Amino acid sequence: MRKLALSFCILFMSSLCFSQTDDSLMIRRIADEILLNGKAYDNLHDLTKNIGGRLTASPGFYKAIKWGMKTIQQSGADKTWLQECMVPHWVRGGKDQAFASFNPGEKMKINKGTMRNVDVIALGNSMGTGPKGVKADVIEVASFDDLENKKDLIKGKIVFYNYKFNPTFINTFQAYVDAVPYRGNGPSRAAKYGAAAVIVRSMSHSTDNNPHTGSLRYDTTLPEIPAVAIGLKDADWLSGQLKMTTVGISLYTNGHFLPDTVGDNVIGELAGSEFPDQYITVGGHLDSWDPAEGANDDGSGVVQTIEILRTFKALGYKPKHTIRFVLFANEENGLRGGTKYAEQAKEKNEKHIFALESDAGSFTPREFNFGGTPEQLQKVRSWIPLLLPYGVYQINDGGGGADVSPLKTNLNTP
Repeated sequence: MRKLALSFCILFMSSLCFSQTDDSLMIRRIADEILLNGKAYDNLHDLTKNIGGRLTASPGFYKAIKWGMKTIQQSGADKTWLQECMVPHWVRGGKDQAFASFNPGEKMKINKGTMRNVDVIALGNSMGTGPKGVKADVIEVASFDDLENKKDLIKGKIVFYNYKFNPTFINTFQAYVDAVPYRGNGPSRAAKYGAAAVIVRSMSHSTDNNPHTGSLRYDTTLPEIPAVAIGLKDADWLSGQLKMTTVGISLYTNGHFLPDTVGDNVIGELAGSEFPDQYITVGGHLDSWDPAEGANDDGSGVVQTIEILRTFKALGYKPKHTIRFVLFANEENGLRGGTKYAEQAKEKNEKHIFALESDAGSFTPREFNFGGTPEQLQKVRSWIPLLLPYGVYQINDGGGGADVSPLKTNLNTP
């Protein structure tokens, strides 16, 4: 955590004011301050253990907003405020359950009619089954191409997307990007052919059986069918059974939407000494999914953002441009916080020159993603020698983060 906050801070500082020849002493001061006096671990422990899960519009979400405001103020911001935005209010509504039943073939040494519980969790923004549940046979598909080949067999079935993370991708996030369309778009694509519900292999390459939730996006022109993620071990088990016999699933979920409600971005600011009307944004998202603490997604990004603020104040650094430290609302299932931040910046005709977001975990950093012009990318890559002593060796072309993407689109900010 300290190393990631450190590298995050160094890249940010490099973008602001230093040259290759005179910044080594300042970077060493940054390193010493963070490694010796850093508060990121303490802040993350407070956020995750005392508040916990922070699903948008949940009680934990509003506790986190108060925590963020207080922590940014204590870290020395010149100014703090809440930026109101309307956020979706999806609730899980109860326990998600699935039971598999099957008639064994000759290869199976079990009794006819055996039933087994499988670990599932409803996908965020999904609609529930209702109290009677959905009971149907399962049809496994390996890909969207396979779905199209089996489209005449889909009606009335539960579609099981068993698309695994590609193990040949060295970068795990590349495997996630490759697989995540089955979670995001898979339910509607199956609904097009009359599917009763969808089961998606969890977006993970782990070896455990913990199902991973995440957001789906319904095509509103099609039926909004129930959708769950299944644990990896149960996904493998289900696939194995389907090779030998017909498997039926009884699925029970309770997800539904309540009316949109008010949420907030939490913003702290350090005023610029020379260009106070030109803005640089640093941020992470405050919300998380409900089953867990959200330590890596995105508690780490939140506390790293705050750590930059704390470090600058501790070192007496006076920025030339105004720096905003933003804890974004509702990244996970709506992106309403990032969208509102960009909309208000455009309405006020603000000049935003740089935005940096952390939302990729808290382990030892190795790289950054950068979205900008080829000339800007070349300049940023010239800073890699500054980052090498701290373990970062690569700056990739493209990306930048979900919450800052509306700012880039609306204002053409790198």
